[in-house]
Amino acid sequence: MPKVKTKSGAKKRFSLTGTGKVKRKHAFKSHILTKKTTKQKRGLTHAGLVSSADMSRVRQMLNF
Repeated sequence: MPKVKTKSGAKKRFSLTGTGKVKRKHAFKSHILTKKTTKQKRGLTHAGLVSSADMSRVRQMLNF
């Protein structure tokens, strides 16, 4: 059987925690930051977790 390849975009965007959850970065933090408040930008800095609704799809892309 051939090797199963990981989706390249997914491996750049997600990482696994020690407990098996999937960590992600917040969107809307790369450009057009002048109109966003400091509080909003600070909140987007912290990493989040993938929701349980999307967890199976993301794990499938990462082959876990």
